[in-house]
Amino acid sequence: MSIADLLKADEGKTLEFKQNLSSPRNLLKTLVAFANTAGGRIIIGVADKTREPVGIDNPLDEEERLCNLIADSISPRLAPNVEMTTVDGKTLLVIEAFLSNSRPHYLRAEGPETGVYVRLGSTNRQADRELIAELRRSVEGVAFDQLPMPELSIDDLDIEAAQGAFNGVRKLDEQAMLTLKLLTPHQRKRVPSRGGILLFGKQRTQHFPDAWIQCGRFFGTEKIDIFDHIDIDCPLPRAVDEVMLFLKKHAYRGADLSEVRRKDVWSIPLGILREVIINALVHSDYSQRGAPIRVVFLDDRIEVESMGILLPGLTIEEMKQGASRIRNPVIARVFKELGLIEQWGTGVRRIFAEARELGLPEPKIEEIAMRLRFTVYLAEPLPLVPQAGEQVEHKSGVESGVESGVESGVESGVESDMALQILAALNSAPLSKSEIAKALDKAKPTRYLNDLMARLLHEGYVEYTIPDKPNSRLQKYRLPERGKRVLEGGK
Repeated sequence: MSIADLLKADEGKTLEFKQNLSSPRNLLKTLVAFANTAGGRIIIGVADKTREPVGIDNPLDEEERLCNLIADSISPRLAPNVEMTTVDGKTLLVIEAFLSNSRPHYLRAEGPETGVYVRLGSTNRQADRELIAELRRSVEGVAFDQLPMPELSIDDLDIEAAQGAFNGVRKLDEQAMLTLKLLTPHQRKRVPSRGGILLFGKQRTQHFPDAWIQCGRFFGTEKIDIFDHIDIDCPLPRAVDEVMLFLKKHAYRGADLSEVRRKDVWSIPLGILREVIINALVHSDYSQRGAPIRVVFLDDRIEVESMGILLPGLTIEEMKQGASRIRNPVIARVFKELGLIEQWGTGVRRIFAEARELGLPEPKIEEIAMRLRFTVYLAEPLPLVPQAGEQVEHKSGVESGVESGVESGVESGVESDMALQILAALNSAPLSKSEIAKALDKAKPTRYLNDLMARLLHEGYVEYTIPDKPNSRLQKYRLPERGKRVLEGGK
């Protein structure tokens, strides 16, 4: 792209403009983010508002100063291209950083734990511990879902569910599970991989608390009042159909779902949505913590959000053109074997092609707050009209947890009623999860309770009575000092 074309473009994942070098720290953050994410250019000497070239004084001196700043401030050493160019008689500096094989780069003044940045749209975001680990793995060619879980055994896999998924596809014996990397060798043992547990773990959300799906149908076009919602926690291949059933439930016009016989009765693009959901399940960054995959059904659109920004080296434009990189090869391989993925790398391109064929607005892909949001627009608004006699649950998105996530973590929810009830119950005696459920007047542990217990455990507000055997049938929870301080009004 020529310099004239760049000056007409908007700032984004791979482009930034600066008027001068008066704020070198921000420039250095951008270079670190570019090198860690997908490369990019910084053009210095452009007016902030008008984007008109204003040039820089003493360009040779500024170039030398800039190169010294980069060498002294960024680790591992980064060597971007720095060139001078002239536009309308004005001299500009163009710095081009490429995706680095030495990532993660960081600002030396902030250190390797807090000085790592990535590019998110036109902004730089500080990377947390999990994202830094992901950057390292991407260089080493190691996928998160291929890593072993040495504390577990084959008994922690739901073999019956796995065999059911592969029924009629292939015989799923132990050797097949090794081939599919559901099991992986580790110190002369065969243990589940993270992908194996994510796909078919008996207690998936105990190990990966955000590996589930929230679905919600809202009134209107804002995520304020919710009509219906469901939490889906099942083997990932089956989750595709569970989400589609929820969407169909709210998309059919005028007849009972069992009466549907023709494709044209659906008011939402089922083929596109199925691809988007599969894409979210296969490419979500399950190493990240914070919220599950979310499916939000509004009158004019359906949004699907998954954890994690795009893999290093991949941009949204490249993704739309068919470029693909697989974040979770174990999950992707199983989905391919089961026929949920037709051909590698064609899913997103097919989504956009089908939207054009159906005359729909172009779908939107956005990186938002370390999450990827895929928005599918409907051909025409689908106002929510409850059936006669149907009970409508008016509840805000925050209250339901669909928009905000079930914010049951200790940081945002230890003072919630349920969390405090749990801590109070454990203050009397250690309890199993079933006993905790009974103390809360519930017949059995719910999806919400499982998630809340995992978060309380992770943050140290409760602890196992048998920490060396987390899956023991005798396992109970007890209250450590940190939990007791909460009950006493401390932190």
